Amino acid sequence: MLFRMTDAGSHDSKRSAGIVGASGYTGAELMRLLTAHPAFDIKVATGDSQAGQRIADLYPSLALAVGDRTFDPFSPDLVDGLDVVFCGLPHGVSMGVVPKIQERVGAVIDLGSDFRLLDASLYPEWYGEEHTCPELLRSAAYGLPELFRDDIRAATLVAATGCNAATSILALAPLLAAGVVEPDGLIVNLVTGVSGAGRPPKEHTTFCTVDENVTAYGLLTHRHTPEIEQALNQATGAPASVLFTPHLAPLNRGILATCYGRPSDRGRALSTEDALEILAGHYRSEPFVVVDERSPSTKAVLGSNAVHLTARVDPRTGLIMVIAALDNLMKGASGMAVQCANIVCGLDETVGLPTVGVYP
Repeated sequence: MLFRMTDAGSHDSKRSAGIVGASGYTGAELMRLLTAHPAFDIKVATGDSQAGQRIADLYPSLALAVGDRTFDPFSPDLVDGLDVVFCGLPHGVSMGVVPKIQERVGAVIDLGSDFRLLDASLYPEWYGEEHTCPELLRSAAYGLPELFRDDIRAATLVAATGCNAATSILALAPLLAAGVVEPDGLIVNLVTGVSGAGRPPKEHTTFCTVDENVTAYGLLTHRHTPEIEQALNQATGAPASVLFTPHLAPLNRGILATCYGRPSDRGRALSTEDALEILAGHYRSEPFVVVDERSPSTKAVLGSNAVHLTARVDPRTGLIMVIAALDNLMKGASGMAVQCANIVCGLDETVGLPTVGVYP
């Protein structure tokens, strides 16, 4: 295995990177970020369904960065000796790839869901299939730096957080950690953009289906539910129980989550100002988190690695509400993965990641 470099202040020697599954949306976003990153050099970019095709033909936006480069067909020996490999593969595929490459590289950052859950028995229940390498689950760090930075720093396998899950967890964790909301009966209503469903066409993501339409999906059974509950429990010690309902909206990218909780005895006298201060205090030193009285919007975080948060306490119903927005392909996927890779490689975790959104 290649030993990772830890000279956090130096970019003189670039870290070698590979992307397995570079032809999907998260892979393309990784290429956009890494080609401009001062400390990473993309040595491998595989895409079996597009092998041999010019990357710029599929993603013209990358043309100036990739030139005539083509997608590589994957083989484990292709990544030998790389400092870090990102896996942007569909669910169920990473668990067959990671065991073949983990000992060949410095670290693996998996953007899929195959290593997010600690309990292998949850995979048949929520994903419909058995996990083929359950022995790796407890060695994978959960890739949400704001809550699990120390785990990521020590890991050689990082399971990047799901985009819906990241939005929900970042919203709810501070209130649970402060003990001001009850951990059971939490409600998350979330609006997400279509790119979260991936690049391959699907009946429910065609233009005529999505345009002028908003649809709730994954009712009571969405796969991010156990991930949200597990991470909240790990980060706060609270046995969280969440009713999670995502809604598909006619957006290219972006997530807006509105989360509700009942106040605990400690939280009954909480005001909106108190709730905002809890959020601000929890994330005071976090470079990618904005806490403000303003209501977050997907446009404000577009193209950035930022998450925007606000909170309200409703004296009429007694409920506490937290709203969070992020870009599902950035802070919800590829940006978060690069943030994790920065940490794993001993770099400043903000390197190569924009904090400012694209507007209008």
